[in-house]
This record gives sequence, structure tokens and C-alpha cells, in this order.
Amino acid sequence: MKILLVDDEAHARERLRRLIAEFNGDYQIVAEADNGADAVRRCSEASADLVLLDIRMPGMDGLSVAEHLAQLSPPPAVILITAYPEYALEAFEHQVANYLVKPVRAERLREALERLHVVTRPQQQMADEDAPAWPRRHLSAQYRGGVQRVAIEDILFLQAEQKYVTVYHGGGKMLLDESLKTLEEEFPERFLRIHRSILVCARRLIGLEKSPQGGILAVLDGSDQRLPVSRRHLPSVRRFLRAS
Repeated sequence: MKILLVDDEAHARERLRRLIAEFNGDYQIVAEADNGADAVRRCSEASADLVLLDIRMPGMDGLSVAEHLAQLSPPPAVILITAYPEYALEAFEHQVANYLVKPVRAERLREALERLHVVTRPQQQMADEDAPAWPRRHLSAQYRGGVQRVAIEDILFLQAEQKYVTVYHGGGKMLLDESLKTLEEEFPERFLRIHRSILVCARRLIGLEKSPQGGILAVLDGSDQRLPVSRRHLPSVRRFLRAS
């Protein structure tokens, strides 16, 4: 596991380095940074799998850095470290892997590292190489300690909401940690974009209707929900309906 240490205090980084060196684990500290902007750059350059990240730093703080790191592909795991416990709730809203309070105790750091299951970049590359060339038949997501699966053919529509995509299907909905653009590119024949944040199952799109406010809404077979169609995508949606 390649680790990036980020803290504006040199002695704090040195202590983390010393603690990690004492652990019996396959850990490699590949870089250090003393500010947020440098952390984002060095994470990409060093292909870090994990970032031990201080929250309080001059300039870009740790929470902002975590947001930037989440945009990398694949994103590194992040463990936030701070002397201010009140940041804990906000930290977990940024999808971090763990949260440690200064002064970091060796036992807590060891436990956080051992519990961390991170897919390293070489592993991700191998997975990509072994992945089948054809589109998936299911979408999967972690749910309450298990895996939730939805068949592609059961999906009504997909809606981007902040950093996630909500999958609406006949049995309810599922939160997916993938981008709408990636799904659109993987299933070009299956889904049709009607809005910058919405893809619908093309074969379930049966018509359009006007909203009371004058906007255009998509009507889907099997769903009572009406979905907004943007002006930008309305011409292509109308062409699709005429052709089908």
C-alpha cells in the first residue's frame, strides 16, 4: 500500500513515518506534502493508494483536499487526522475511510490501516484487463455490509445526485458510486440522456408531456414519476420517439 503523508507540521509527519515503519505490514510511504495543493499533485505523481491527511492546514484545508482526491481515478483512500474531534461528522460526509484524533496512538493507526481494504492501482489495472469486453448485466453496490445487485433490464432511470448516481428500478432504488457519463458510455443502446443529470431506459420512454410550469417531462412505462427534459436534450429525445 503506497501512502502519502500530508501535514503542515514536519514533526507530525515524522511521527507517522516512524509509527508506520514499526508496523508489520506491506506499507510504503511514497511522498509527503505540507499543504493541500501539493498533496493533490503529489498523490497523482506518486500513485498513492492511501492519504493520511491533516484537516487544519493553511490555504486548502483537509476537507477540500479530500474532495479533490475523490475526483481521481481510481481515488485513493483517505484517513483524516486532526486535533479537533468536532470535525468527525463533517469528515465522514466526505466519504473518508477513517478519522484519527491527534496525538495519534500507534494502536489506533495500526487498526485503521489493518481494517482498510483499498484496491491499489496495480490491482485495478489487472481488474480492468480481466474485465469482459461486453457490458455488465448487473450494477452492484455495497449495502449494509453486503452487496446489492440490480439487473440492467430492471432499471427505469439513473439520476446523478452530488457525487453519486441513484439507480431507480422496479423494486426501489440503489445508490451507486459511479459517474453518469461512465454508465452512458458503457450502455449507449440501453440508456438515453434527457437531462445533464438523468439517463432513462430507452425502451421505457413512451412519451412527453408539459408540466404546469411549461417545462417538458418524460413519461416512462412502469413509472409514475415524471422526469424533466432539458432544452438541450429535447431535440434528440423527440427524434428518438419519432424513430421508435
